Amino acid sequence: MDSLPIDTSHPAVRDYLSLVRLQVLTPLSLLINIAAVSTCAFLVNPSIGGIAKLHPTSITPRPSVIAAYVGAIYLGQIGYCLMLVMASKPETKRALVKGVGFSLVLANLVMALWAISWVLQWWLASTILQGILLLLLFYSNLALLIYHPPASERPLDTALIHAPMRFFFILPFSILFSLCLFVTLGLTYVPKPGEGPPRDYSKWHAWTGFGVVFGTNLVGMLVILLRRDIVWAAAATWICVSIWSLRPKPAPVYITVIVFTILHPLSLIVSFVYDRFVKGRRQAVLLAGEEPALYNHPRAPPGPNGPPREIDEETWG
Repeated sequence: MDSLPIDTSHPAVRDYLSLVRLQVLTPLSLLINIAAVSTCAFLVNPSIGGIAKLHPTSITPRPSVIAAYVGAIYLGQIGYCLMLVMASKPETKRALVKGVGFSLVLANLVMALWAISWVLQWWLASTILQGILLLLLFYSNLALLIYHPPASERPLDTALIHAPMRFFFILPFSILFSLCLFVTLGLTYVPKPGEGPPRDYSKWHAWTGFGVVFGTNLVGMLVILLRRDIVWAAAATWICVSIWSLRPKPAPVYITVIVFTILHPLSLIVSFVYDRFVKGRRQAVLLAGEEPALYNHPRAPPGPNGPPREIDEETWG
């Protein structure tokens, strides 16, 4: 690096080199992720979905619905890779380099390793990898939210950076980490030798499953209400559908995910209505009420409806 005719210690040069590395490593990590997950889902026996059926839990989702969700994540990441190449605004480049950075590259590699460990039935490794994935995506989403928040002036940043990252984060947060933890801790139905797949395991760890789905969905509903988060509402509803669409399910879990399937879109509508009508009307009333206060201020300019301006000692220094 010392032989290069540029100063690689300059912050702008380092950011440019980081962007170039991301333009190469992010698509490569995505291809590794797609190849590993697709191989473990379609070519290996038992597959990812087959392993889930062999070790059913009270929160096991329908594999086909989760597969469609993962496909949506891949489509979002393809858009993100295009943004890496097309980005021209300094704010967008900072969000890509400093907001997301190499967290997404590592997350794709961890997801690929998780698929391999899951089909090999390395339960502890699967749970640890999902925990790492959750932390990586939580960090990148938090950095984007605090230091590079979405702005209406840059809608492509919201659609191709913020949305794919949040959609990816919700998968381990809402289901995958908990599912791996359940299997690792033995919170599953283990059929006796000679028995077929269980038809009813509603009495197995029902309230533990209820606690998980209620807690994660409650957090999601609060985020939707407070931030009017369309992506979270769609993703959380999708996850709920994947859980109740695979039966049998314990009644506490089944009823809870059906209720939240309705509550998530409803929370989004309520949040938009509140912001549009209630909050907007209050701001209009406050602005209207501030007009007479302007003339009652002791330093207000003289006018036909206000007192003459008072000059104090501070004005003269």
